[in-house]
Amino acid sequence: MKKIAVFPGSFDPFTKGHECVVEKAVELFDHLVIGIGQNTSKNYLFDIEQRKAHIESIFEGQQNVSIQQFSGLTVEFCKEIGAEYIVRGLRDSKDFGYERSIAQMNVEISGIESVFFMTVPEYTAINSSIVREIYKSGGSIELFVTNSELLVK
Repeated sequence: MKKIAVFPGSFDPFTKGHECVVEKAVELFDHLVIGIGQNTSKNYLFDIEQRKAHIESIFEGQQNVSIQQFSGLTVEFCKEIGAEYIVRGLRDSKDFGYERSIAQMNVEISGIESVFFMTVPEYTAINSSIVREIYKSGGSIELFVTNSELLVK
């Protein structure tokens, strides 16, 4: 039986920190689904098609990685595709405190476990909110986002 995991997020945009988490997770799982979630309360900078195409460009040719859109609870998406694990990235102890609570709730309601991966130290300062602000202010995001030229607003 294949070990399938979901790496969920809005990925607005998908940063080098996210990429680092994927690179670590594919070593542990047979297949990793990068799940682009839809959160109706968020105003996205990049539309879902742009985000999906951008992520596909990064993992093009990598057979054990796929990208899918979903809405609703992550654990329900996991059940739909047969994933038994949720992958989450951590930059610091603040991330851990937040993610631990979500992981505990997820396992309680679904039995689906979360697996945490630390980003490498040089990516700990990168977060999508800051990258969006740099982009909106006309700054270059190429240091923080692979293939950033594909993200055109």
